[in-house]
Amino acid sequence: MNIKQFYDEGLAHASYAIESEGLIALVDPGRNPNPYYDFAETYGGKIVAVIETHPHADFVSSHLEFHQNEDATIYVSKLVEADYPHSSFDEGDSFKLGKLSFHALHTPGHSPDSISVILKDENGKDYALFSGDTLFIGDVGRPDLREKAGNMKAQRKELAQMMYKTVQTKLKPLSDDIIVYPAHGAGSLCGKNLSDERQSTIGEQRENNWAFGDLDEKSFVNSLLEGQPYIPKYFSYDVDMNKTGAPAYKRSISRVGIWSEGASISEGSLIIDARKKEAFAEGHIPGSINIMNGAKFETWLGSIVSPEEHFFLVSDSIAELEDLINKASKIGYEQLIKAAVINPKGMSARESSFNVDEFKTNPDKFTIVDIRSRDENHNSPIFEKAMNIPLQELRERTVEIPDEKPILVHCAGGYRSAAGSSIVAGQKQNVEVFDFSEEIKNFQ
Repeated sequence: MNIKQFYDEGLAHASYAIESEGLIALVDPGRNPNPYYDFAETYGGKIVAVIETHPHADFVSSHLEFHQNEDATIYVSKLVEADYPHSSFDEGDSFKLGKLSFHALHTPGHSPDSISVILKDENGKDYALFSGDTLFIGDVGRPDLREKAGNMKAQRKELAQMMYKTVQTKLKPLSDDIIVYPAHGAGSLCGKNLSDERQSTIGEQRENNWAFGDLDEKSFVNSLLEGQPYIPKYFSYDVDMNKTGAPAYKRSISRVGIWSEGASISEGSLIIDARKKEAFAEGHIPGSINIMNGAKFETWLGSIVSPEEHFFLVSDSIAELEDLINKASKIGYEQLIKAAVINPKGMSARESSFNVDEFKTNPDKFTIVDIRSRDENHNSPIFEKAMNIPLQELRERTVEIPDEKPILVHCAGGYRSAAGSSIVAGQKQNVEVFDFSEEIKNFQ
């Protein structure tokens, strides 16, 4: 038996490959199939099965591509009502892989169609739990993502109650030595208290995970519902895409045209400029949004841009654009890119330079906009008079910002405020807009 965890830092997504006697099963694979093919080559094996614990909201899976290319069987709950060829995998169902076997548990709570999967070893002993978005290290999956997505819609309170029953009747009875392999780690928006640890045991979770505590249902539900992070615009789009199956990765990204330097972009287009802040400030197409290429590019892209929109992607090299297209594909957004362009024509707009000493002398001269989350703003206020409009809401709410004074946009460290200030500047062209950038660190 060989098990490998594949971890995508950008989405805090964990997927798995399990090999026995040359046969390989995947659990919740990401969009790019190549890492899993590399695993198969290493062990001289064949990918014959893909398990989907539920239709994921935060990334696009490659399950359909493995079925089409390898004739791999896709195992998923019948409750998903999947539109792709599959084998129903629900409570009491199992299948063999070499000397191993996989057994489904119905574990609703994060979604009504969630399953977790027990892996039994060569001796028939419960060895590991692939818990999907049901059980994380230190937390359980949030219950508020299926009110408007998927074929099975459910209210958050109803799902939180399901999660309570799942913990009590499905997870707590498991043996302490079972290894827990979750689908996400710290930084994921699929929960709120995820640990940096990427695997654990049921025994460790029994000791350290709040959800295993001695709580009645009402207390559990209230705790689970409280303080969940925001829901990005792309989440329901990915649930639906995972229900139908995504286009093949390589073919889909190859359809994105890369335009040479100096090409023209039609006026009024939505433009995502992923260059560094300094380059953007020196010149960009008016109205461009500066989502810098970074560790969370794809999450912020899918939080700021809705799946109904199409956009141009701008950077300063082919290599950078290819990286950005790959990141966009992880959430299915490569299909929304009209073209990827190297330093297009018309980069005439400049960003005003922020003078921090002037701010210190007269802070009331500015309208300050805090684009951190509501929880960040509430728990760690920086400026008493700042307006709090979270970045993911800013395009729709910039109109609320008064324009009698220069506008100063800040976040916690400078990454988000690059995007935020560009959004405000694009909509408020009659007033100066400044980015606090990394200077904000000196005020916390």
